[in-house]
Amino acid sequence: MVNQKYLDKAEVLIEALPYIQRFNRKVIVVKYGGSAMVDEQLKRDVIKDVVLLKLVGFKPIIVHGGGKEISRWVGKVGKEAKFVNGLRVTDDETMEIAEMVLGKVNKELVTLVQSLGVRAVGISGKDGGLLSVNKKLSDGQDIGYVGDVKTVNPKILYDLLEKDFLPIVCPIGMGDDFATYNINADDAACAIACSMKAEKLAFLTDIEGVYRNPDDPSSLISELFVNDARNLIENGNVGGGMIPKLQNCIDAIEEGVSRVHILDGRIPHCLLLEIFTNKGIGTAILRKGEGKYYHEDQE
Repeated sequence: MVNQKYLDKAEVLIEALPYIQRFNRKVIVVKYGGSAMVDEQLKRDVIKDVVLLKLVGFKPIIVHGGGKEISRWVGKVGKEAKFVNGLRVTDDETMEIAEMVLGKVNKELVTLVQSLGVRAVGISGKDGGLLSVNKKLSDGQDIGYVGDVKTVNPKILYDLLEKDFLPIVCPIGMGDDFATYNINADDAACAIACSMKAEKLAFLTDIEGVYRNPDDPSSLISELFVNDARNLIENGNVGGGMIPKLQNCIDAIEEGVSRVHILDGRIPHCLLLEIFTNKGIGTAILRKGEGKYYHEDQE
C-alpha cells in the first residue's frame, strides 16, 4: 500500500496544475520586505518560493526594500534616523548609506537565488533608466532625496527575462537632475508591475492581510474587489501603513495588473500557498467579476 504521505504530496501537485497552466510565462512581481528579510530561514523560504515559480515557467521579478537595515547602518555612523509622516528624511549622507545598504542587500539576494540554481541579476532603478522620479514632498515639507516614480522604462527587465535571468530590483531612482533618490519599495513594485501589465503583484508584509476590523483578527478578508477596497479606506476601516499599501493595490488593478496579493511574509512559503492552492492564505484584490480561485469546473 502506498504511504498516505506520498498520496497527499501527489494531491498537492495536482491541485497546483491549473495554476501553473494559468500563469505560465506570465510576469509576477514580488515586493519583498518586512520580517521575511530579517529572519534568515524566512528569507531562504521566500527565495525558494520565487525560484520554484521561475522553474515552473513563471517570470518573477523581485523588488526589495531594506528600511530596517538602512536604519541600523545610519545608527552605526552616529546619525539618528528621522521620519516625517512615516517617510525617512534623506540627506546626502543618508542617501549614500541607503544606496550602499540596498546594494548590499541586493547582492545577498542574488547570491541566494544563484545558490539554488537560478541565474539572477541585481539592478537598481537607475540602471537602464528603469525608474525616473520626481522629488517627493511630505505635506509640503522637503524631506531630501526621496522620490516619487514618474516613469518606468521596463526594457532592461524584459531583456533580462528574455535571457532567462531573474531580475532583483532595489528601489533607487534617478531624478531629472541626475541625483539619486530613495523610493518606497511598495511604490516601486507597484510602478513596475503596472508598466509591465503583470499578471500578479504580491506584497510580503508583517500582517495576515486586510481586515474588515483591524482589531478583530477573525475579520481577515480573503477576496476584496477594488470598490470594496476603496470603501474600506474612505470609511476609515483601515489605518496606518495599510492605507498606502491598499491604495497601491487599487492603482495596480486599475492600471492593468490582473490581481494583487497582500501576504503574511512571516508564514513559510506564503507565496506558494497563495498562488498554488484553492484555499489561499492572504488577501487577494481583484477587479469586479473575477474570482480568486481556479476550480476544476472552471478549467
